Amino acid sequence: MSQVPLPNYYQNQPPYASQTSGWAVFSLIAGILAWLGVFGIGGIAAVIAGHIAKSEINSSSGRKSGAGMATAGLVLGYLNIALALLGICLFVLIFAGAIATPALCLPFMNQFNNNFSFVP
Repeated sequence: MSQVPLPNYYQNQPPYASQTSGWAVFSLIAGILAWLGVFGIGGIAAVIAGHIAKSEINSSSGRKSGAGMATAGLVLGYLNIALALLGICLFVLIFAGAIATPALCLPFMNQFNNNFSFVP
């Protein structure tokens, strides 16, 4: 009995190593920098780069890697944007006096009657 060698289907194809997406690396770095002082802008950059990286990785048929880094950059970016927007809203409310004025006037409320005229 002679054994027939099995065909090697992968013999003619060159092996390829998957490359990490540069957009995924940039997204992760921008997401980290967004929390270290580049508030808002770093988050926006992380979100944009993260979505570009996810699209690039999904369309590469396995030649590109880094989906985890892109996801981490997206999460860091979205959380940073949400926190920056919350901070801006609080700043505007405090600056406009919607939050500070009632708190400052409470000690003096007993000096006014219902018509808001001064009672000596």
